Amino acid sequence: MSRAAPSLPRRTVGLRLALLVAAGALVAGATQALAGERTPVVIELYTSQGCASCQPASRVLGEFAREPGVIALTFPITYWDYLGWKDAYALPAFTARQRAYASLRGERQVFTPQAIVNGEPSMIRSDRNSLERALRRARATSPIQVPVRSWEEGDRICVDVGASTGPDTKAELWLLPVMRRRRIAIGGGENKGQVFDYINVVRGMHRIGPWTGHAAHFEVPRHAAQVADADSYVVVLQGGNEGRPARILGAAKAPGF
Repeated sequence: MSRAAPSLPRRTVGLRLALLVAAGALVAGATQALAGERTPVVIELYTSQGCASCQPASRVLGEFAREPGVIALTFPITYWDYLGWKDAYALPAFTARQRAYASLRGERQVFTPQAIVNGEPSMIRSDRNSLERALRRARATSPIQVPVRSWEEGDRICVDVGASTGPDTKAELWLLPVMRRRRIAIGGGENKGQVFDYINVVRGMHRIGPWTGHAAHFEVPRHAAQVADADSYVVVLQGGNEGRPARILGAAKAPGF
């Protein structure tokens, strides 16, 4: 079953992946904007090596990660580390990010596995059909479309962000180092003896700079993406700030992602 965080009252969510669905669609970065490609959608999966239901959720995420236009990311959280196994990839910043999303919904409860789509809330079931409907909805409802283009020049990562075509004119541009794949054996806790297969694990968040609704160019050293075990990266344009994340307005993957 899904498990609620220990600091708050527990509840059974059932064997489902709770998804928070965005109202806003994204425009592909030029590195991936091929003719006929779908408008991308960003899925954030909050997971833990100490959660018995998280490996099935990771497999679902892996299926959608192969679909055109889907940017699927794993965010390991820390609040199950006390159960006998410390998650090797969990970061306190990801736990805080998940709690911030819950706060925006007016909720005190967080749990795993949980996913957030395009940074905005709307609960649905976790079966594949429901998720497909959610992704179609996210692509179809597009109050703002901000193109994001990412490429590399020498030792720099370059990013072009287009102008706003809607009411959103303030956001932050983030660089997310990503570890594409990893298999790890679990030595304790609820999943002792199991092997976890990870997809697109985020290894940190680097703030590139603010965006004010106008077309803008950004550059960041490539070493900013070369942290921990990261072997790729994603660039995300998101409203709000680190403490109060809001709608994701645009995103682009690294070349070859």
